[in-house]
Amino acid sequence: MLVEVRVQSLGLDRSNNTPVVILQELGGERVLPIWIGPSEASAIAMQLADMEFSRPLTHDLLVSVLKGLGGNLHKVMITRVEKSTYYAELIVHRNGQVISLDARPSDSIAVALRVDAKIFADDELLQQASVEITDEEVSPADESDVPRAANSETMGPEELKEHLRRLNPEDFGRFMP
Repeated sequence: MLVEVRVQSLGLDRSNNTPVVILQELGGERVLPIWIGPSEASAIAMQLADMEFSRPLTHDLLVSVLKGLGGNLHKVMITRVEKSTYYAELIVHRNGQVISLDARPSDSIAVALRVDAKIFADDELLQQASVEITDEEVSPADESDVPRAANSETMGPEELKEHLRRLNPEDFGRFMP
């Protein structure tokens, strides 16, 4: 069974300095942490902050290609985890057809946010994600960490936009997933 989720926040796993996107079920308390790369974390954070660029970024390009080919991203499904690797599917509607595309969850989330598509996770994943996440393990990044947490409850959109504008692009390369 699929459960609709939303991006609850972005954080940094202090044990290995890897960005983590935290998905939370709608209308519930369960969360699903997914460790992602710094580029994808940046793409998600920039979209959450409603940042616009003069030229399309990679995920914006994918959205343009889908639309140009007559497709529409209907939803994202995070379906399973195997050997610590999460799998997702982009469900695209095109000319009455439903097309399922294999994708990484991080890329899928970044694209879904750009087109306001719904994100779903398999209920089993939410049940399995019973790992307790303490503040020390996954915490909002501070001024010296990249990416900074993108949580509407702790950082407003304007504050996040300003923080992202001040980041040095080379900083994103220092974290190795």
